[in-house]
Amino acid sequence: MTRSALVSDTAMVMAAGLGKRMLPLTATRPKPLVEVAGRTLIDLMLDHLEDAGIAKAVVNVHYLPDQIEAHLVRRKRPETVISDERAELLETGGGMIKAWQAGLLPDPFYCVNSDNVWIDGPRNTLLDLSAAWDPARMDALLLVVPRERAFQHHGKGDFHLGRDGRLRRRGPDEASAPTIYIGAQIVAHRLLRDPPEGPFSTMVLWERAIAEGRLFGVEHRGEWFDMGTPDAIPPAEARLRGG
Repeated sequence: MTRSALVSDTAMVMAAGLGKRMLPLTATRPKPLVEVAGRTLIDLMLDHLEDAGIAKAVVNVHYLPDQIEAHLVRRKRPETVISDERAELLETGGGMIKAWQAGLLPDPFYCVNSDNVWIDGPRNTLLDLSAAWDPARMDALLLVVPRERAFQHHGKGDFHLGRDGRLRRRGPDEASAPTIYIGAQIVAHRLLRDPPEGPFSTMVLWERAIAEGRLFGVEHRGEWFDMGTPDAIPPAEARLRGG
């Protein structure tokens, strides 16, 4: 994947969460520093960004932030910049707004979860995401995966992916939805306009984009692993190592 194929040189990496479901592993370390197959979760994601040619990663921190900062100092690429949420955990939406208002995020930018573990399909996953981006139609483009390729995930699904690429959220009366958002998206500044104050979920912004017909998805062609709890680690390691 070449830099010319990218829609941005910057990604925000969400690393501020408390990681409560990953206890006891997160009692003394933040979830991004939990290891899977010999690599920390955040390094697995930063490896994807580096392989794609993304130059800068804006990493938000809150829980045990000094450990994350000390770990990132050892990393050469991508360049890492800290968005400090020590004073208040802002959730996914509020965290993006803080970094955006600080001038750290260009238009558009990638946004990824630091605990994302995936295996690429026929080609680079971020290349697939970038190739589908259309700023004239989209406020955000989400990477989603069919439930059958979501390992260790026990949820009911998040979205319906239309033939035109638009996303519709699973309704309250629906037992399930066929696809799951897997923590990677391209975000236009337009999505961030008129945000709520303080902590809030990105879902608030997505709901408005859905209503305006501007929330889209692209299917991940490989496999994705839900790294929510400690018992998810061994099967993910086996898969990553080809077992």
